[in-house]
Amino acid sequence: MNVMELFSLKGKTAIITGGGRGLGEQIATGFAEAGANLVLCSRKQEACEEVAEKIRGLGVKALALKCDISNPEDVQNVIQKTVEEFGGIDILVNNSGATWGAPAEEMPLEAWNKVINVNVTGTFLMSQAAGRVMIEQRRGKIINISSVAGLGGTDPRVMNTIGYNTSKGAVITLTKDLAVKWGPHNINVNAIAPGFFPTKMSKVIIKHGKNPILESTPLRRFGSEDDLKGAALFLASDASNYVTGDVLIVDGGTHAM
Repeated sequence: MNVMELFSLKGKTAIITGGGRGLGEQIATGFAEAGANLVLCSRKQEACEEVAEKIRGLGVKALALKCDISNPEDVQNVIQKTVEEFGGIDILVNNSGATWGAPAEEMPLEAWNKVINVNVTGTFLMSQAAGRVMIEQRRGKIINISSVAGLGGTDPRVMNTIGYNTSKGAVITLTKDLAVKWGPHNINVNAIAPGFFPTKMSKVIIKHGKNPILESTPLRRFGSEDDLKGAALFLASDASNYVTGDVLIVDGGTHAM
């Protein structure tokens, strides 16, 4: 294969959770530009349909589905409809997430449970359901969206989100363990740990912590609407066929400080 073929997703099918906005929309657009057919799902089907309509304009097929990833029935419905429509699953991007800001000593249990249930249990349920299909196919790529917040402690002036940080650390360990368990089935499981990208989820954090964030980012800027496309495409394509159990950090250099 030449290098352009290595990075092509032509004819492949990708499921992206939380594909109706933010990082999910950016990844979906990048995959579509590389030729993939997309299944976008989230609790807000309307948002996914809007993105799907844009993507169809790039000459690929796109399906928008409603899905609460913490609900096993919703998850199975997405997997079933994807297989019925496209015949298989080549790529899964676990992007859906939730967060809650509060000092650790004040974090409500209900909020903690919600974040863990979506970010960890939801990622597991989607991976498990898609993994069954991929094991049967003897191929597949799973990309879990973690966060630099999952790499260690964070400055409370910027992120006082212990449930979110804990969940994203768990996603990294889940990624590594699935990579070991499913490597023999020719399934690659990797994670991306983004830094600060302006999205609906992060806008409050960026508003209040802008200066500390930029001061600790060597590139002195936030992530753009294109900065995650290449990283996600690499892990979804044949270019990463010998990469598994890894965490690709896309944070402008923050982790190097």
